[in-house]
Amino acid sequence: MIKFKFPLGVQIVVLSSIFLLPACSGGAAYAPVIERKTVSKQLPSSHIVVRGETLYSIAWRYGIDFRGLVSTNNIAVPYTIYPGQKLMLRAASVTAAGVVSNKASKTISKTASKRGGQSVAARPPVKKAVKSNVGANSVAKLGAWRWPIRGKVITPFKSASAVHKGVDIRGKLGEPVYAANSGKVVYAGSGLVGYGKLLIVKHDRQYLSAYGHNSKLLVKEGALVKAGQKVATVGDSGTDKVMLHFEIRRNGKPVNPLGLLK
Repeated sequence: MIKFKFPLGVQIVVLSSIFLLPACSGGAAYAPVIERKTVSKQLPSSHIVVRGETLYSIAWRYGIDFRGLVSTNNIAVPYTIYPGQKLMLRAASVTAAGVVSNKASKTISKTASKRGGQSVAARPPVKKAVKSNVGANSVAKLGAWRWPIRGKVITPFKSASAVHKGVDIRGKLGEPVYAANSGKVVYAGSGLVGYGKLLIVKHDRQYLSAYGHNSKLLVKEGALVKAGQKVATVGDSGTDKVMLHFEIRRNGKPVNPLGLLK
């Protein structure tokens, strides 16, 4: 047997490496982990509008208040946006509570009319305009929240979740989905990844609700709906289960629907 002799300093380094090996090979628990929540907070500085999007679907996608987008980007009533238009996001997310007052909105409208009827941030449309279909006073007075469908909650609300911001309710394929409150449909489509066929309803200046994974949408953007009205049918679009994904957001932030539903 051949024996090697190392200086004392080298022996210490070798022994230290041996003791550290189990920690490195013990599994992912010791590896640095970047949480999805951290990644999700890296909000892009801007967003380029594509056909089919509305102001509300963009705000929903990035988890910010639509009023912040209105104020930051100087978008005038009726909040028309265009394919190819650049919207600033980071500034919108930190706008004071994301609120634009009626007075400010009227001021923007007057400014736009002086410039040929366009909002300050808008550009002349080359293609057909994409409208957000929003009316400042077009929604009904907010009443009690109703269950969109009756079924078992299979995925609860998690306030810390960066991905799941509502509840999943088990349903039967094709059964009716009802509006949880009165309001105006501000998005109807399948352009938001992870939601399948989706409806977003604006209820007042603070609250919006969303209904995802439908098999069929029964109302269009701009439609006024009443609480309890049939707006879609349960499906499995964008998922592998037959269920309804339901969210309520207040000022752009997710809230637990179970705390409001009666």
